[in-house]
Amino acid sequence: MSGQWRVQFDAVVAFANGGGLSTEGFRLDIPGNGIDDGDLAALFVRHLGLLMVSDVQITNKTVIEETHKGGRAVRGVADATQGRRLVELSHVIHDGMITLPGWPAPRITDWLTREASRQHYAPGTEFHVARIDMIANTGTYLDTPAHRYADGADLAATPLDRLADLPALVVRLPAGARAVDRLLLAPYNVSGKAVLLHTGWDVHFGTDRYGAPEAPYLTGDGAQALVQAGAVLVGIDSINIDDMGPAAGGQRPAHSALLAAGIPIVEHLTGLAALPPDGFRFTAAPPRVAGMGTLPVRAFATIDRERDR
Repeated sequence: MSGQWRVQFDAVVAFANGGGLSTEGFRLDIPGNGIDDGDLAALFVRHLGLLMVSDVQITNKTVIEETHKGGRAVRGVADATQGRRLVELSHVIHDGMITLPGWPAPRITDWLTREASRQHYAPGTEFHVARIDMIANTGTYLDTPAHRYADGADLAATPLDRLADLPALVVRLPAGARAVDRLLLAPYNVSGKAVLLHTGWDVHFGTDRYGAPEAPYLTGDGAQALVQAGAVLVGIDSINIDDMGPAAGGQRPAHSALLAAGIPIVEHLTGLAALPPDGFRFTAAPPRVAGMGTLPVRAFATIDRERDR
């Protein structure tokens, strides 16, 4: 029983459309050993499913250490997420960071400082508004068809079902290999899934090594295999999904095949080593900006905790 708490109280409820109700000695489960009247009023209204409440007066409140009784108990934040685990898969964007060697770094400055804001608001009230100046290809970012094709869907036109809460799997590049090709992909059922290519190259992010010509990539025939098999998104933890080596001659067959098929690409992922082979969900959704084909994302995986047991 230790650590389980309930609160007993009286309440008088008034409704915006007239009328009211009152209760005495009502008990509710709470996640900790204390709760203020405002939170308790909201908890009470939510528990009973009351609509159009204009006011709740709480009196005679007593917190009791007592076993939770079940029913429509209200969960704390930890309880609400206990069935899943979130894994960060994005690089942190910071002032001056290098994503692509030779490309401009982001500049993060103040547009409105806390000190300057004080003259606009009541005493004790202040705000901060930052400004970021960056190219779209910064950090972990999404490529939409408009990145490659003038008539392709841009960020605003790319549907959410291609970006959020996607069933996903990881394809791991064997040690010593550089290319993810059709043969490497052959064992995987990628239909309807986000396919994340784990090369391990993210360990070099932010160093000169990251842009080296031997960076891992997806081959053109590998990209065609993913299109034909019905993948819905493809991500990679390397500097580019295409070969950046001199022998490639500036060709971009993976970008061309995937984006022509409407399959978004996420480049510069990180942390894929922490993911299981499959059975998780993937999200990489940017803001809906019209006229842009690429933009940074907060990429993450959602894993059922049952998989961790």
